[in-house]
Amino acid sequence: QASQEELKAAYRRLCMLYHPDKHRDPELKTQAERLFNLVHQAYEVLSDPQTRAIYDIYGRRGLEMEGWEVVERKRTAAEIREEFERLQREREERRLQQRTNPKGTISVGIDATDLFDRYDEEYEDVPGSSFPQIEINKMHISQSIEAPLTSTDTAILSGNLSTQNGNGGGSINIALRRVTSAKGWGELEFGAGDLHGPLFGLKIFRNLTPRCFITTNCALQFSSRGVRPGLTTVLARNLDKNTMGYLQWRWGIQSAMNTSIVRDTKTSHFTVAMQLGIPHSFMMVSYQHKFQDEDQTRVKGSLKVGFFGTIVEYGAERKISRHSVLGATVSVGVPQGVSLKIKLNRASQTYFFPVHLTDQLLPSAVFYATVGPLVIYFAMHRLVIKPYLRAQKERELEKQRESTASDILQKKQEAEAAVRLMQESVRRIIEAEEARMGLIVVNAWYGKFVNDNSRKNEKVKVIDVTVPLQCLVKDSKLILTEASKAGLPGFYDPCVGEEKSLKVLYQFRGVLHQVMSADNEALRIPKQCKWHRLPSTF
Repeated sequence: QASQEELKAAYRRLCMLYHPDKHRDPELKTQAERLFNLVHQAYEVLSDPQTRAIYDIYGRRGLEMEGWEVVERKRTAAEIREEFERLQREREERRLQQRTNPKGTISVGIDATDLFDRYDEEYEDVPGSSFPQIEINKMHISQSIEAPLTSTDTAILSGNLSTQNGNGGGSINIALRRVTSAKGWGELEFGAGDLHGPLFGLKIFRNLTPRCFITTNCALQFSSRGVRPGLTTVLARNLDKNTMGYLQWRWGIQSAMNTSIVRDTKTSHFTVAMQLGIPHSFMMVSYQHKFQDEDQTRVKGSLKVGFFGTIVEYGAERKISRHSVLGATVSVGVPQGVSLKIKLNRASQTYFFPVHLTDQLLPSAVFYATVGPLVIYFAMHRLVIKPYLRAQKERELEKQRESTASDILQKKQEAEAAVRLMQESVRRIIEAEEARMGLIVVNAWYGKFVNDNSRKNEKVKVIDVTVPLQCLVKDSKLILTEASKAGLPGFYDPCVGEEKSLKVLYQFRGVLHQVMSADNEALRIPKQCKWHRLPSTF
């Protein structure tokens, strides 16, 4: 966003600094010529609105294209950006054609009631009865893929297999979805399975207003008992920026009317719902708190009361890797008993393990269902997950360092040459600042600092940038914008891919000050802040 005046001022300052005629030493003169040419090339690109727009969008590669295959060079900056957006849309469409968007769920139900509901008299004559029996009593597997046919048409293929207590079955479905306009789409579904007969369905989505939409799903299920029709309609409306209201009417199998309000903000998710239906009617309230930490930790709880009884659930989920989220929920109900539900989301795949612990309300079962997963998680996190993520990060950093090694070496040589060329200018700047009791940079370091005791084994990687920073001082002020400081004259990246900071010890009006700034954080000194000023005994 630099203006032409700011570009000219920076160009003049760097030309004065790197002009070859100002340096008599042959080696310095050669280095000055190289840096002077780089500055001149940069100014030629950035001072022309057309080439600047090309560079902003395509980088150096765009400037080096022979004949400019992408777009005519004579177009205006706005036209170039419009052309780039068009090409980007075409790339997105091509990428859409190749995307299948697979989704899947694997659920394994575990019966562990023998841990808490054992009746000793039943096991007196059974060999091995001293060990509780844990069984897998049900499984469910479902998978779906999408195949874009055109920019508006998509085919969806899905299937599922289920088994419970030795009995099971499966089904396969195919759906064709067409986006009819910006306001809606329609979907036609066909299905068949061994437990149920053929299925024909139609789903329609439509935006009624910018804040309201409706979804209708009609289905015909054929079976040995005849045709069973079904209809589900959902009307939703934005009540405010973060709140949605839903009205649902379901007719057919398990007919019901349901209304719910969902409020979702950056730190919380709240739902209240009520249903009147056959065979179940209930009221439900749930709340989820979202912690603003790196692991995206969430804690949730819910209460559900209905004709089937009462269920209280509480749990938490946390991100354990870049693409994986692990969660656990304890369910305590009457007459359902106590269950532990473990869920792992890995990209678009979900793995679900409901563990039924007891049919009764036993405090011991609630205690172990709550404490057990916490102990196992923290042990696994410390002994397995954390070392694995640390090793993975080190491998990625090492790979990044290897791929940028030659470029970083060149940047380092340019930075060292720039510092040597700055010496005379810096000497004059310091003399002028001392005369007016102005801003003098005593010491400055840039790179990775280790201040946390938990990271004391990590190596400090910093470079001395006292001379480059002093060279940027003008009229007793130092102003750095919101950008990586590795690109400043005399700077380079000493630790690729790692978090960096700038630490400055400076003197202003005869008083020592100290400030530390993040790599991409703007910096303006001097500042009359008590946390900048150092004690006089320093």
